[in-house]
Amino acid sequence: MKKLFRILAVVFLTLILGLFAFFLIKNESLPEGTAGPEADNLAIEMMESLNKYAWDSTANVSWTFKGIHHYEWNRTENSVRVKWDENEVLLNTDNQTGEVFLPIKIRPEGKEKLISQAFKHFNNDSFWLYAPFKAFDPGTERSLVTLKDGREGLKITYTSGGSTPGDSYVWFLDENKRPISVKMWVSILPLGGMEFTWENYLKLSSGALIAQDHLLYNGVNIHIHNIE
Repeated sequence: MKKLFRILAVVFLTLILGLFAFFLIKNESLPEGTAGPEADNLAIEMMESLNKYAWDSTANVSWTFKGIHHYEWNRTENSVRVKWDENEVLLNTDNQTGEVFLPIKIRPEGKEKLISQAFKHFNNDSFWLYAPFKAFDPGTERSLVTLKDGREGLKITYTSGGSTPGDSYVWFLDENKRPISVKMWVSILPLGGMEFTWENYLKLSSGALIAQDHLLYNGVNIHIHNIE
């Protein structure tokens, strides 16, 4: 029995050391950027490569996030129907109010909690849908950066708005200025500089391009589907 405990202790210590080493290797500091017209122009080119004009004219869009959250977004009326588990909330995206649809009655504080959850889900999940189009949202700052590996990118920092103001993203673009990946420095992720691909583009009926797959370390996929 003592031998088993020693083996388990060694395995546990090895795991902890491995995670610590992984953190040291993968965790990156947020790079400093140079703001100005060049950064703004690159952001405009990125949005144009995905047909920002067509996205602005998209009145309705629905999608499913990782198979667990479903959205029906009426962008004209600034409302979105959010469904997850047995919950269904019709959310006003302007003032964070909404209606809750459940087969049983719940207390007002329970409704407020579900509305708040729906708003957080929408903020996070819609970002994976159309993040490149948010480069000029109120409170954003744009700058050009060069990483230690020599790659050049477009940094977008959200100084206000959303659920987690202060988050920063560095976009990497192909020769057509279309996003191919993004590094993230965000409060909900444990490591700075985690990089997700932006790939498998789908053209909406309006003409806007939406990436459906976002791979991390060639494994974990933040997948959105049923996009209409």
